[in-house]
Amino acid sequence: MDATQFRAAGIQLIHYIADYFENIRERPVFPSVKPGYIKQYIPETAPESGEPWSAIFADIDRVIMPGITHWQSPHFHAYFPILTSFPSICADIVSSALSVIAISWVSANTPTLLPI
Repeated sequence: MDATQFRAAGIQLIHYIADYFENIRERPVFPSVKPGYIKQYIPETAPESGEPWSAIFADIDRVIMPGITHWQSPHFHAYFPILTSFPSICADIVSSALSVIAISWVSANTPTLLPI
């Protein structure tokens, strides 16, 4: 994936996430799949080459979403909500891109200088 493909995939994901939050109350809170359902989607051997983004993106709804408990749903009343928000998702994106490993001042100046 080059920078142009990344931009397109990122835009697609942002739209997907926004739609997910706008329509989350319509989803069943708990999955109806049986434990181990995902095994049918995992190949017996590691792939020789990567899949196109379109196939990976399609797997979100086809493979991942059927097994998800939607903690952000207003219908979920167990435990506590995880309180994901659009700003926290943006922070996760920046955090993932920077990939900071804050083990010392040399490896990550800014986070190691924060007061405790």
